[in-house]
Amino acid sequence: MSQSEVRATASAYRKWRQVKDGLATATITTGGIGVLFAILLIFFYLLYEIMPLFESASLKETNQYAATSETSSLYLAMEEQAEVGFRLDRSGRADFFQVSDGKLLLSEELPLNNAAISSFSLDSEVSRIFALGLNDGRVLIAKHDYRTSYPGDKRLITPILRYPYEKETLLLSEEGAIDQIAISDSDDELLLVAISNGKLIGRRWVKEEDFLSEEVTLIEEPVDLPVLDIAADRVLIGPGQQWLYVLSNDGGYRLIDLRRVNVADRGYLFDSGKLSEARFLLGGISLLTASDHGEVGQWFVVRDASRESGYRLQPVRQFAVPNGGSAALVTEHRRKGFLNVTKDGRLDVFYTTSHRRLLKRDLDVGTVASMAISPRADTVLLENQQGMLHSYELHNEHPELSWSALWSKVWYESYPEPDYVWQSSASTNDFEAKYSFAPLAFGTLKAAFYAMVIAAPLAICGAIYTAYFMAPALRRKVKPLIELMEALPTVILGFLAGLWLAPFIEKNMPAVFSLFLIMPVGILLFAWCWAQLPISVRRYVPEGWHPVLLVPVVLGIVVACVTLGAPMERAFFGGDMRAWLTNDLGVSFDQRNALVVGIAMGFAVIPTIFSIAEDAIFSVPKHLSYGSLALGATPWQSLIGVVMPTASPGIFSALMIGMGRAVGETMIVLMATGNTPIMDANIFEGMRTLAANIAVEIGETEVASSHYRILFLAAFVLFMFTFFVNTIAETVRQRLRMRYGNL
Repeated sequence: MSQSEVRATASAYRKWRQVKDGLATATITTGGIGVLFAILLIFFYLLYEIMPLFESASLKETNQYAATSETSSLYLAMEEQAEVGFRLDRSGRADFFQVSDGKLLLSEELPLNNAAISSFSLDSEVSRIFALGLNDGRVLIAKHDYRTSYPGDKRLITPILRYPYEKETLLLSEEGAIDQIAISDSDDELLLVAISNGKLIGRRWVKEEDFLSEEVTLIEEPVDLPVLDIAADRVLIGPGQQWLYVLSNDGGYRLIDLRRVNVADRGYLFDSGKLSEARFLLGGISLLTASDHGEVGQWFVVRDASRESGYRLQPVRQFAVPNGGSAALVTEHRRKGFLNVTKDGRLDVFYTTSHRRLLKRDLDVGTVASMAISPRADTVLLENQQGMLHSYELHNEHPELSWSALWSKVWYESYPEPDYVWQSSASTNDFEAKYSFAPLAFGTLKAAFYAMVIAAPLAICGAIYTAYFMAPALRRKVKPLIELMEALPTVILGFLAGLWLAPFIEKNMPAVFSLFLIMPVGILLFAWCWAQLPISVRRYVPEGWHPVLLVPVVLGIVVACVTLGAPMERAFFGGDMRAWLTNDLGVSFDQRNALVVGIAMGFAVIPTIFSIAEDAIFSVPKHLSYGSLALGATPWQSLIGVVMPTASPGIFSALMIGMGRAVGETMIVLMATGNTPIMDANIFEGMRTLAANIAVEIGETEVASSHYRILFLAAFVLFMFTFFVNTIAETVRQRLRMRYGNL
């Protein structure tokens, strides 16, 4: 080949190499940009899903029209679809009308038998049963109801006024007019409590259903009630017909236990002002009271061992509203929110659990007389004293969340004190959703901590020995074998941890804990014995192959500990170490606990940390360690003073990547823990992590619901935590590299 041909071939080769270098650079750059773009997409998509959680409510007026009668209203309500409204006036006329335009659909006069209405009480917004106290001491019970049909595939809502106990009135008081009344209607009995002529009167009717005809018969029973020592202006019956709340206009209250017939608690709702409104939140556990000094308070009954009755009425939250009191206070039918409107038309929308004001709006409607909210909380109906009805469209999709509800202690209904709780669902519609991230974040860090406690020492020490001391031939076998462990699916590890490891640890607790003590002692003892052998014997094992000798030692120690576990348990723990932990030390024990997770997740994290750390140590230039040895340092001194500082950026990266793997692990913690969102550092208790919580609940939640978006918020928190940890890790790694890069 001539010289010119050689030059041409070399030029062509250089051009082709440049093309390949360009393609490789473009491919790598494109891949890197694509990864960054994908991460940004994930970030912004998570933001897109969670931003509606923090939006305020909005209100838009849709129509106004005159009421169906000139008499002022006593009660205002709407049906499920907010298409048909119900209005009961003080004369006893019940009207059903279209919410959109006020068109009258049905009008009916209640059978009052020439009596006048003196008081009104609603059982609940869900049951729609109400009681009218009359001036002749009798009570009429009715219910506004709705029947939905689809003639011609078009929805038709037909309103009906029902009388659950026929149209006959029930005699409640022989003292005269019923000034105040409360009703509680359950499947088993009907309870009425009233105030008549300053006296507290109660009647109970037990329901007996005929097996054949299914006809219900009421059997009247008297109700013993204590003598009042305050002026009773309002009475309310709590859930389960256990509690009776008697309130006076000056703010005094008496909490009466209907089962024991005694006053369980007494006091004042506020320091000054007059009571303007009182009603129950959804479920009847929480009582809302409003004063004319601009205070709305939430109260519920909690246990109190220091009191003779064992209970007290606890103030939980305060909400500030304008002075002048409430013209109307209505609660949502399916959530723990409420609306308050003052007489001059100032509307406030609150949510109790999140302790959040969602809307503040001045309405130009004049003096407000009554208000209603639809069951779906998307329509508000106001009536002023001039008899004009105003309908509004309310947008309030996600009121349950606030930063304090996510990260601070919250006092939930029926809890003895504020606490961190995650409980997103329950079997009852009256449930108060609890969305605290604190136990989930705690569980995430707890699982990662115990996994790193087990994985980090084993992985780092194994990487040091493998890279620096082990014979090359043995290293070529050990390193791939450990890295192969990383390919094992975590679902398999979780399955084994939950179904085999957890019961094994529970059954062999003395053996497991003795392993942590005896294993290092046994290895050190074997090493000392090996060092005492003659050199002629030790020469048979080549340098760097000594770990092979430890295999039978480790197996022997494991077998010995498991064999001696039962005798140790009988000798030191009375035959049951779990009972000893619980009864003698007061340490609770759950079979699927943090110890199981630490071992199983540590097994999953070890290959990651080991592989990166071993590569970092092995990649330290040999001339550094040779130079240290040549200057008289021992191999151990060379390792500590030269090799480890040089490899420290890689070792630190290995630890951070391993921690990131532990924080984001899902299947192991999902299958190997009790999956209970509790804040307990006890190694024998379980936990729930953010990742496991998302995996458990995302398939059960309704798309675009508050629960759905909160799970996306949990994913965002996990994303930001990982990003924050990785950023710190990269910063520390770069500083370590700058410090030790010149060795």
